[in-house]
Amino acid sequence: MSSLGDRVSVGQLVQRFLLPAPLVSLVGLLRWGARISWRAEVELTSNLRLGPRNTISSFTKFKNAEGILRTGSDCGFATGCFVASGSGGIEFGDHVICGPNVAIIGGNYRYAALEVPFEEQGYFSVGVRIGRNVWIGANCTILDGSVIGDNTIVVPNSLVNRRFPPNVILQGNPAKIVARRGPGGGESGGQGAGASARAHDRQSGS
Repeated sequence: MSSLGDRVSVGQLVQRFLLPAPLVSLVGLLRWGARISWRAEVELTSNLRLGPRNTISSFTKFKNAEGILRTGSDCGFATGCFVASGSGGIEFGDHVICGPNVAIIGGNYRYAALEVPFEEQGYFSVGVRIGRNVWIGANCTILDGSVIGDNTIVVPNSLVNRRFPPNVILQGNPAKIVARRGPGGGESGGQGAGASARAHDRQSGS
């Protein structure tokens, strides 16, 4: 397993700790047309590739020293989000919105050996892919290896840890499909993702 010092260069450390936050906001605006709060923490490495008109709110952190972090156009990240890419990268399609405190983790520790501490077993990254027009509710966690298809809604407080098709509503820990979007899909008629989830709970008797 490589140590933190092996994975992060001196230049990246300078960018992380010495670049003034207002300058990061200015670079984001000039380079990508992005609105980055000066209270956000965004690493300006060569791995960061923001689409136009992104919004990154206060206390959100983008960690991309180890892998590509690419967003589409018109993506929004509310207060307190945490997005950390590993070597497998994290990619967002256009029009992805993340509610407060969403965590998207693009890496994982190996854990096969019981007698060896996790940090000594190594670290790997498959990557995370999030499609176009996806709404991820507050306090959701998206783990390494996850794929979220286009037009998906992830109900608040859900944990996603595998691949899902497009046009669905996901809920739970771990997340599962509770409704399908589109004609005849049982969507809640504009009442929000929570209404579809509650309807599913009533049908299942929970």
